Amino acid sequence: MLNASIGIIVIITSMKEVYIMEISPYYEKKIQCLNCKKEFPTLKVRSKFIKVDHTETDFQPIYADDVNALYYNVFVCEHCGFSFTEDFTKYFAPGVQDELKTQITEKWVHHDFKGERTVFQAIQAYKLAFLCATIKKEKFVATAGLTLRLAWLYRSLKNEGQEQRFMKMSRDLYMDSYSNEDYSATQMSDVRIMYMIAELSRRIGDIENATRFFSKVIEKQSLGGEAKIIDMAKEQWTLIRKEKEKSRQV
Repeated sequence: MLNASIGIIVIITSMKEVYIMEISPYYEKKIQCLNCKKEFPTLKVRSKFIKVDHTETDFQPIYADDVNALYYNVFVCEHCGFSFTEDFTKYFAPGVQDELKTQITEKWVHHDFKGERTVFQAIQAYKLAFLCATIKKEKFVATAGLTLRLAWLYRSLKNEGQEQRFMKMSRDLYMDSYSNEDYSATQMSDVRIMYMIAELSRRIGDIENATRFFSKVIEKQSLGGEAKIIDMAKEQWTLIRKEKEKSRQV
């Protein structure tokens, strides 16, 4: 018998003996480093323990309990220091691995990321991944995802300055991705990436770009599909309009 909410298994044997065993929300997984090809252990969260209470307008998941799956998205190689997510490509352009060796591996001081992570360890892991993505010249859309999650982590700490800093970086990277269309082979669609540009622009106070890209999203409604995102864009566009009207009255 399993009680998933508290992670406890109750086992009753044929001898009527009762054993209680607690299940950890985490399990260890072996990952092969994209860079040095060596294996290292990392923790992942069991899917039944991932409980999202609600989602913010920039798609930040707010978890119902203390298990935060965002903390474990980044894999940090204990051997060479290369840090990456499942969104990284396996391709390394000529000379990139030499640059990684110079900037990362030769300066690498062993850090233990294989256990349970605090929000501060998660931030450190994402910053390492952002540095590696920049050196490796990953797609703009992948790098934007890293900086967006850094903004979320700083938001959870109520550090508005760093949250704003990383939201702006993410918005700019999403704009680069939109201009270069490097998201075309990913799960990101035209509508979703335009929405992200608009919503992050709104959050950093760039109302001009927010209005422009929300309008672009709304124009897509005639094509059908992604109705939820289009409805979210309408809500945010209406919010901007009300705020503009309020500011005129002051």
